[in-house]
Amino acid sequence: MTVFSASAICLGIFAWFMAVQTELKLGIPWLFPYMVVSGALGVFFIIFILTLASQRFLLPGIIIVGSFILFVLWLTGLIETSLQLYGVVGNVDDNCQIYVYDNKFGGNNLQTMAWLTQKSICDCWRTAFAFELVNTVFFLWMMLMSWQVNRDVYD
Repeated sequence: MTVFSASAICLGIFAWFMAVQTELKLGIPWLFPYMVVSGALGVFFIIFILTLASQRFLLPGIIIVGSFILFVLWLTGLIETSLQLYGVVGNVDDNCQIYVYDNKFGGNNLQTMAWLTQKSICDCWRTAFAFELVNTVFFLWMMLMSWQVNRDVYD
């Protein structure tokens, strides 16, 4: 359920990023739809695994292939998210620190609402990175466990 939750969270975050970009009439970077699709595939894959398991038709080969494909997709998304978040060009984390976290607003006014929205965007970037890392590790783990089951290595 960890992979299901992390996939759904990333799907929602990047879908919201796309909605914000559209509302601001800005271009949508390739990462946003890419991660929406990767999140949807992650959710679908877990539902598919649970369906096969309930019908007693779950085979290690299915999990190996699916986990490998999703591992590559999520690793690519993780690399691009880390470049956007911590890279030299377009460093989202530094911009958040300078323009959001160091400039707090308070009170019942429009500036506070704008600051809260900016803070939400910054927090979503960090959350997306964390859950992409979790999913990447879990898909690698699923691939290795399925490979061991396929080889009959249980110890």
